[in-house]
Amino acid sequence: MAPALRGLLVDWYGVLTEGLDTALTSWCRADGIDYAAFREAMAEWFGEAGYLDATYNPVHALERGELQVPDFEIRLAERLRRPDGSGPAAAGLLARMFERFEHAPDMAGLVLRARQAGLRTALVSNSWGDHYLRQGWDEMFDVVVISGEVGMRKPEERIFRHALDQIGLPAPECVFVDDNQGNVRAAAALGLVGVHHVDYPTTVRELEAIFGLPLA
Repeated sequence: MAPALRGLLVDWYGVLTEGLDTALTSWCRADGIDYAAFREAMAEWFGEAGYLDATYNPVHALERGELQVPDFEIRLAERLRRPDGSGPAAAGLLARMFERFEHAPDMAGLVLRARQAGLRTALVSNSWGDHYLRQGWDEMFDVVVISGEVGMRKPEERIFRHALDQIGLPAPECVFVDDNQGNVRAAAALGLVGVHHVDYPTTVRELEAIFGLPLA
């Protein structure tokens, strides 16, 4: 007999905010940055070689809190270009980026309704510094796990185990929602029910079917 599902773990950027491409395109446009150069840097740093060792991957080191934001901003600014060939100002680069992320109130409402229905809820987010607007989190989440604060990052097994310990539920009783398929696969490998977030209508229908609760 399948275990009862009692926990909902969700990502922040791209799930409880608008999609990454929308926000990042807006940021590049506002800062005069070539979006292709940003995507090239991310493809290299998130690529297979970088995935194996955070020593050579500043994104992974930043997300674990091993690399400070100003140092990461310098490294990232060195990789970015404006149309005239100059680079953007490194100081405040990430703050300017995250200003472009709009909240997704429909998804926030879903999580709030899930908690009000009796589910335990957790935020599990990979952080690029502390650029979160945390208003309403006390009402939405039982547990908050931010990668840079706990020294581990998705898709590492240990961050999922840490979140499960904090929420007080075993993996088979929890659902994990993320817009990154690699993170969803990692959670599913541990026994959580994985949901790949694409948009609110799809996710709410899937979660209603999984939990058997009205969440829209």
